[in-house]
Amino acid sequence: MQVILMEKVVNLGQLGDVVKVKNGFARNFLIPQGKAKRATESNVADFAARRAELEAAEAAKLADAQARGGKLEGLTVQIVQKAGVDGKLFGSVTNADIAAALVAQGHQVEKGQVRMPTGHLKQIGDHPASIALHPDVVVNVTISVLGEQ
Repeated sequence: MQVILMEKVVNLGQLGDVVKVKNGFARNFLIPQGKAKRATESNVADFAARRAELEAAEAAKLADAQARGGKLEGLTVQIVQKAGVDGKLFGSVTNADIAAALVAQGHQVEKGQVRMPTGHLKQIGDHPASIALHPDVVVNVTISVLGEQ
């Protein structure tokens, strides 16, 4: 299916690109999320008329993400979980836990924006994570997992 991108999509294209994607990806993800529209003649003409407006909105989103990223860069988040004597957690620390801790500190982060390279955290200690605020803005944070008896 041919779609026209309404915003930048990672590993797919930039704002305004007409790309061919699988039907299910377009119907189930891109179109419902507002990231793309079908590439019909009327939609392409509508996009051409609104291009400057959409580019300005995208630039505003990028500037907002860069400002939020400046506050988050290098931040250390402490999360307390129950742990055994050997430092192994009962359960794990997930991206939802990290997002909740960041929201509690006053940052605007959703759980889908938290990227954990090693998966869920199951040990006490400091672990790296990254927050993808925008496709062009990814900041690194440190997650410090503390154990309680």
